[in-house]
Amino acid sequence: MEKERIILGVDPGTTIMGFGLIKCVGQKMTLIQLDELILKKYTDHYLKLQKIFEHTIGLIDAYHPDEIALEAPFFGKNVQSMLKLGRAQGVAMAAGLSRQIPVTEYSPRKIKMAITGKGSASKEQVAKMLQSLVGLKTLPKNLDATDGLAVAVCHFYNSGKAVTSKSYSGWEAFVKQNESRIKK
Repeated sequence: MEKERIILGVDPGTTIMGFGLIKCVGQKMTLIQLDELILKKYTDHYLKLQKIFEHTIGLIDAYHPDEIALEAPFFGKNVQSMLKLGRAQGVAMAAGLSRQIPVTEYSPRKIKMAITGKGSASKEQVAKMLQSLVGLKTLPKNLDATDGLAVAVCHFYNSGKAVTSKSYSGWEAFVKQNESRIKK
């Protein structure tokens, strides 16, 4: 019997945090839930971070995901926006790590590539592809929810593949950093 896994995908944001949960059995995935946490109504940035942490913990406690996948912040010109996004991502990451759940990050380009085959796809293209992949009847009003789902689906597609971006200077460095993988 194939093991069941639940993956929580999170698109962190300080205005809207999108998330999606999928259940995976073998090569089959089914949608559990997708939604968003609206944070626009809060003016205090620290309160937003608290809400992200609490909501992520709530999702973890309700659905018991085996793995969490996060969208990594993209590099933009506005440093303040990058800092806020990084904090939102860090808080969601800390929520998962506080429950000993493995966390993996994916770049927006890698997520889009995994879903549509095109790294420069629009939010709408990603949402439409997800609609057909998981059988969504209607798309949500805000596409942040489908962005969160896209992160979970990307992680499902990349499961078992090397997702690290570490670089090694040679075999000696590789062996030193991966001692647990060597059979003695």
